[in-house]
Amino acid sequence: MFNFISQYLFIMKTKYFYLSILLLFCISFSLTAYKSNFNDDGFVSLYNGKNLDGWIVLCKNGGDSVANKIFTPEAGGVIHVYKNFPDGYQLNENKNDTHAMMFSTKKYSRYIFKFEYKWGTKRLNNFDMFQYDAGAYYHVNSQKIWPGGIEYQIRYDHIKKLNHTGDVWNGGLKFHWYEGPDNTYLSADKGGSKCNNGRGEHRASTDVKYHALDGKWNKCEIIVMGDEYAIQKLNGKIVNMITDLNVKEGYVALQAETAEVYYRNIRIKVLNKDIPASNFY
Repeated sequence: MFNFISQYLFIMKTKYFYLSILLLFCISFSLTAYKSNFNDDGFVSLYNGKNLDGWIVLCKNGGDSVANKIFTPEAGGVIHVYKNFPDGYQLNENKNDTHAMMFSTKKYSRYIFKFEYKWGTKRLNNFDMFQYDAGAYYHVNSQKIWPGGIEYQIRYDHIKKLNHTGDVWNGGLKFHWYEGPDNTYLSADKGGSKCNNGRGEHRASTDVKYHALDGKWNKCEIIVMGDEYAIQKLNGKIVNMITDLNVKEGYVALQAETAEVYYRNIRIKVLNKDIPASNFY
């Protein structure tokens, strides 16, 4: 009888031991899966690192067969724009078939949208007009080429050695903007004049360090609070801001236009309440 009880207890202990190991494995796997999409700071990855599931990709001409060749997933969570096209493709031919956008499938209102980019070497399409040109969009209200919304301009003029990344390009919305004496963004507390959106381009502050054609990554951040304000940062510094928008929500998007570019660390953090702009200064 004693041997039977001992064997029974041994079997039960062994059974619970393996069940415990299985449970710990399941918990560990779940946490790993969770962390692959969520970071400790509340940001969610918008790119799964494998394919463009969760995005809608459109190009100016050519349909899906061309659109799906423009944004190419690569190792390390990178999206390589124009990888599948030769240097000089339709260069200065005024065709621009591969102007393209990748749109989120979900609309956002209050959020922080982050990503990184760096330039490649290929030149395509109407490069003669806009040099190294790409962009990110927010509060998009029409998914087309080109969309309605606000563009966080990504651009470098290698001829004038002038950075345009952080410019606000208006895609048909209404807002207020603060302008300094050199026609670039200047905050109200530093003397910027309040203006209506009277033109397409609203130049960013030039007082920021950036990477042009050195193969290094730039960090971009867009903080949007519904229709109250949108702050644009480049490498941790505020370079532009608009207020009193006439829309409260929209899609976010990334752009392909005139040059090879790489995107990575594409993330968003949804906010559940209004936060004063001063919290982000």
